[in-house]
Amino acid sequence: MGIEFKALVVTEESGEFHSHVEDRQVSDLPEGDVLVRVSHSSLNYKDALSSIGNKGVTRSYPHTPGIDASGVVEASDSPNFNVGDEVILTGYDLGMNTWGGLSEYIRVPANWIVPMPEGFSSREAMSLGTAGFTAAMCVDTLLQVGIAPSQGPVLVTGATGGVGAISVWLLSNLGFEVTASTGKLDATPWLTKLGASSVVNRNSIGEENKRPLLKSEWAAAIDTVGGDTLSNVIKSIQYGGSVACCGMAASANLNTSVLPFILRGVNLLGVDSVELPLEVKVDIWRMLAGEWDFGEKGQLEEMLCESVSLYGVADALESILEGKHRGRYLVAV
Repeated sequence: MGIEFKALVVTEESGEFHSHVEDRQVSDLPEGDVLVRVSHSSLNYKDALSSIGNKGVTRSYPHTPGIDASGVVEASDSPNFNVGDEVILTGYDLGMNTWGGLSEYIRVPANWIVPMPEGFSSREAMSLGTAGFTAAMCVDTLLQVGIAPSQGPVLVTGATGGVGAISVWLLSNLGFEVTASTGKLDATPWLTKLGASSVVNRNSIGEENKRPLLKSEWAAAIDTVGGDTLSNVIKSIQYGGSVACCGMAASANLNTSVLPFILRGVNLLGVDSVELPLEVKVDIWRMLAGEWDFGEKGQLEEMLCESVSLYGVADALESILEGKHRGRYLVAV
C-alpha cells in the first residue's frame, strides 16, 4: 500500500535525542497482521523516557513512541478483525521497541488488539489510555481482595498523574472515601472535583522513616510512586488492608520489614497492565466502557485531559519529564 502519513520520530545524533514529525510510508512499518489508521493516542511516562533515549524502554533509534493507540482497521490478515473495525491498543511492545501510536498508521499483531467496546469511542478510550487502564486494574485488584467503602479511607499517591487521578475518580464513584497525596497542593480544588475527600502533602508520607510500623490510617492504597512513599504507605495500612502497587515515579527500591505483613496482615499487590492476557484486557475495557463509565459523556475528559496534535507532542513530553503536567495528554492524531 503506497500510503504516505505523518509520524512522530525520535532520532539520535551524537548522543542527543530529538523528536519531530516526519512523512513516512506504510512500507516503513514493521510486519504485522493488522494495519490500523490511528485516530487518537495519549502520552505516558514511558513515551517520555523513549523520547530521551532510555534504553530500558527503547533500544534502537530512529523510533516512533506511543504505547497507546485507538483507531480503525485499514487492512487485516486476521480472521478476528475486518476493515472498518474500531480498536484499542495498549501495552505489549507497542511504542517501546515496536513502532508506536504517535503515528497516523501502525501495523501490529492481531493478539495485541482489543475490539472497541460497544458505545465507546476512540477519543474516550484514549482519554483513559494505559493510565486509565492501569487505574482500573488497581481498583479491581483491591475489590477482588475484599476492600469495601465501609472499611475506611483509601489513599492514592501521585494523585495528579494520570493513574492517580483516574484512581481517585473511580474509587470515589464506587463509594470510597479517598485521600489524595500530591506534591502539587495547588491542585487541591481539581482533585476535590475528581472526588478526593481530602488532600495531603506527599512530603508527609514520602520521607524516609525507619520505624517498622506507623499509625494505622488507611484501609487500602493505590501507589504510583514507589520508594520511601510505598514503604511508609505499607506501614500505615490498617489491619488486613491492601496496597496495589503499579509505579515507581520516585524509586524502584523498597525498604521495609516484614512486620506490616505479619503483624497487621497487610497485602502488597503488584499490578501490571502491559503483558496481561488479551481476554483480561478485553474485560477491563468493557468495565471502563460500561459499569465504570461514570458521569456524563466527556465529563472526565474535560476534567482530566489536555488535547494536543502530533506537532505538540514534543513539548508535552518535555512537560511530563519535568513533572509539570497534571492529568493526561490526549493526542488527536
